[in-house]
Amino acid sequence: MITDTHSHLNFKAYDADRDEVIKRAQKEGVVCIDVGVNYKTSKSAVDLAKKYENIFSVIGVHPSEIGEEFDAEKYKELAKSKRVVAIGEIGLDYKFKNEGQREIFIKQLNLAAELDLPVIVHCRMAFGDLYEIFKNYQLQTTHYKLAGVIHCFTGNWEEAQKYLALGFYLGINGIIDKLPARPAGGDLTEVIKNCPLDKILTETDCPYLTPKAEGEKRNEPIFVKHVIQKIADIKEISFDEVASATFQNAKKLFKI
Repeated sequence: MITDTHSHLNFKAYDADRDEVIKRAQKEGVVCIDVGVNYKTSKSAVDLAKKYENIFSVIGVHPSEIGEEFDAEKYKELAKSKRVVAIGEIGLDYKFKNEGQREIFIKQLNLAAELDLPVIVHCRMAFGDLYEIFKNYQLQTTHYKLAGVIHCFTGNWEEAQKYLALGFYLGINGIIDKLPARPAGGDLTEVIKNCPLDKILTETDCPYLTPKAEGEKRNEPIFVKHVIQKIADIKEISFDEVASATFQNAKKLFKI
């Protein structure tokens, strides 16, 4: 089994052939975690997870979607499904200038704490603020241990170590082909080399970030195999070792 811990199969990009895409994933033994970005897509993710045994769902409000009023009760209702395994995709994204990101992010951390679920975290241009929120939140919340993954990690090794020290996993996807080294950040090859294998999760972020090996195609869960191979090449270990370890990591974090 291999895992795509971050897909958006609920998006319009799959309206014409969603069933076929999911069946291809099933045939290749891919377990998918389908992630919502607002209430509508969160509900769709739950519905997909109820329909397909290889899909689990994640519910939440992305920082780009916070124009939507956050109603915790509506999300609690969705979370009654045993197929819901995390709160996400939540976080901070300062590319967007919408106000209230911090407040809604903390509300969703509170929801995760109440439901005892991990979080899938989006961070862009906001490392300092996000890290401070995590540190302060953990100090103030003794009954809930922050757990989750930093989705689509693109930071440097110094930033990675801070997240790892808090107990987070790093989500690696096709971004490794597009941003191997950032002038304003760090080398993802260095991060992957140094990061313990038991703290890495593999993902696609499909329909986005198609791995280089698939050219200009729309991304889909089966392409996570290229991410696994890239990690294996960087760490100089086998594909099977990475696939097995990251599958076990996903089972442990998301209790699937």
